[in-house]
Amino acid sequence: MADVAVVGAGLIGCSVAYELAKRGLAVTVFDRAEPARAASWAGAGMLAPFSEELVDPALLALCRASLDAYPAFVAELHEHGGVDARLRYDGTLHLALDEAALAALTTRAGAFRANGGEVALLDRAATLAREPMLARTLAGAVHVANEAQVDNRRLGRALVAACAAFGVRFERVEHVALEADARRARGLRTNLGFAAAPVVINAAGAWAGALEGVPPAARVPVRPVAGEMLALAVPSGAVHSMIWLGHRYLVPRDDGRLLVGATVEERGFDARVTAAGVRDLLAAALAAAPALATFALVESWAGLRPASHDGRPYLGATVLEGYLVAAGHFRNGILLAPTTGRALAALIVDGEQGDLAPFAPTRVGEVAAAAANIAL
Repeated sequence: MADVAVVGAGLIGCSVAYELAKRGLAVTVFDRAEPARAASWAGAGMLAPFSEELVDPALLALCRASLDAYPAFVAELHEHGGVDARLRYDGTLHLALDEAALAALTTRAGAFRANGGEVALLDRAATLAREPMLARTLAGAVHVANEAQVDNRRLGRALVAACAAFGVRFERVEHVALEADARRARGLRTNLGFAAAPVVINAAGAWAGALEGVPPAARVPVRPVAGEMLALAVPSGAVHSMIWLGHRYLVPRDDGRLLVGATVEERGFDARVTAAGVRDLLAAALAAAPALATFALVESWAGLRPASHDGRPYLGATVLEGYLVAAGHFRNGILLAPTTGRALAALIVDGEQGDLAPFAPTRVGEVAAAAANIAL
């Protein structure tokens, strides 16, 4: 019998499992796929809370704390699991192709700075000196120096290896459902049988809202939001920083791939790569750097981001005793992996609520109750 059963082996589920196992708990993680292969595998690994222009103070504070935690988090995983997730602090370069775009970007720079970004306005010459591959006719850029990136696929491998070092078990199952009585969670029912556990954590990403066996009062309305990406093969060092052009971005990897992302589409659990998505991404990439037209497209993929009803993730206990949720991170799942794991572990092991109150899954019921009262 495990002390804790985690549903979902993405970065969030693995981070929670790792932090709990470090504290001496027996943890088993259940998933239908290989660990760290869903949304966490499909992302770009950007750690860019200032560029996201977050307007929610609670979410911004959580994201900033997680960004600060990343160097120690990655170093610790490397020490225990032997895999380097390749954290890089090259900053984010927001590109303006014409003077009108530069004026708008200069205004947005105020929001980056207000949120904690270290911001510098660059003219054309300074921008091209930093990134020579970019369009020669660009107007300028804004650089946010204190943002970072991590290789999210390597981070997944690092987490799985570190989990294994602390005795976490991974069970690949075809079907999983919560088993509970009227008062509390009892464990999980899978195609392999019943797995008893006094604590169950739903970290199932885009599928968190569809976990079977959860009483209606404890459910969270997580929905999938699709995102398509692709990768080009470029010479190593051809691009240095993360580059944003509007809502599209280029992210260089040490292995020579240049990631191009990402679309945002409400289309249910449809994770196909589409011709329209590839066209959209390539158009943005070539507008930013026309020289990319000569390089090979080596990979394309799509993932499903887990979105919540109000933009905040669901973190913590539900109305069902022993059943907790860590889901709904949307675009910030990779960024929030360290703080999510530590916060859930502190809550379960030490009973410390910390700063989780704004993210409580029970707020869903409170919103529904308030709406019902208004209707009356």
